[in-house]
Amino acid sequence: MDQEMELRLWEYIDGKSSTDEKAVIDLLLAENQVWQSKFEELTAVHTILREEELDMPSLRFTKKVMEEIAKYQVAPATKDYINKNLVRGIAAFFMVMITGLLIYVISQLHWTVYSSDKFPQKYHFDVDKLNWGKMLNNTYVNIFMGINVILALILVDRYVQGKKNTPPRGHWPKGDNA
Repeated sequence: MDQEMELRLWEYIDGKSSTDEKAVIDLLLAENQVWQSKFEELTAVHTILREEELDMPSLRFTKKVMEEIAKYQVAPATKDYINKNLVRGIAAFFMVMITGLLIYVISQLHWTVYSSDKFPQKYHFDVDKLNWGKMLNNTYVNIFMGINVILALILVDRYVQGKKNTPPRGHWPKGDNA
């Protein structure tokens, strides 16, 4: 409501209101104290804006700003400092791990073969009879998960060490081409 009141008052002050709108605002200004105080506030702002001359920026303003920015070396694009081989290696590692886990789970399934008149031979396994506790309590799975945790910790350590060695953004050392 406050924004709507301000918009209506600004249109009234600028003379852009219709005659019906002017009559409504005149009535509100005569009867409502909130409208009167807001009108006085906006009228004071309007007067200040009309009396003050706006400072023009210097003709060299843009050039000065650009020269100031040029003093700092801009951070290189991400493709320049992200090692693609590292990303590919991480992706390959996880793909191998997921594939190994799937092969292990599939190898633990006990397939049963039965035949009927319509289908001579059909392979079937019962998911309800699948013993997840047996699969996940296996020594090999525990070793597999332990290796994954150790490798994840090594990856996090390298990431943190890399963050320590890079200077803060905007404070890159100047090179020969700066």
